[in-house]
Amino acid sequence: MEINSNEAIERILESTKTIAVVGLSSDPTRPSFGVSRYMKSHGYKIIPVNPNESKILGEMAFATLEDVPVKIDLVNIFRRGSEAGAHVDEAIRIGVPAVWLQEGVIDDDAADRALRAGLVVVMDRCIAKELQVRV
Repeated sequence: MEINSNEAIERILESTKTIAVVGLSSDPTRPSFGVSRYMKSHGYKIIPVNPNESKILGEMAFATLEDVPVKIDLVNIFRRGSEAGAHVDEAIRIGVPAVWLQEGVIDDDAADRALRAGLVVVMDRCIAKELQVRV
């Protein structure tokens, strides 16, 4: 499957129940907060992954993906492109089926690693905007 294919986006939006959001901020002016709130309002379970937060959107935050005690369907990454690769590698290690690098988050090498590991990959797109088009 190709990065950003309609098939990849559809598969993620239809099969995902639990989204771990790396870089989710409790600041309501941050894009990560607004996007996650929107996804939560559409029935997705949001798990904040940010070592500097304790609770966001009513959900307990975790320092790393490896600390999350439940099955993750999708890792949504709100970090600089230069930092995204480490989180993609962590998602691969723990067996997450899909990764989504938000708008402006670009790491071609990490996306290629994820594809080679069998993950579904979307990069430089906004998951909330993609859901809005389909709702």
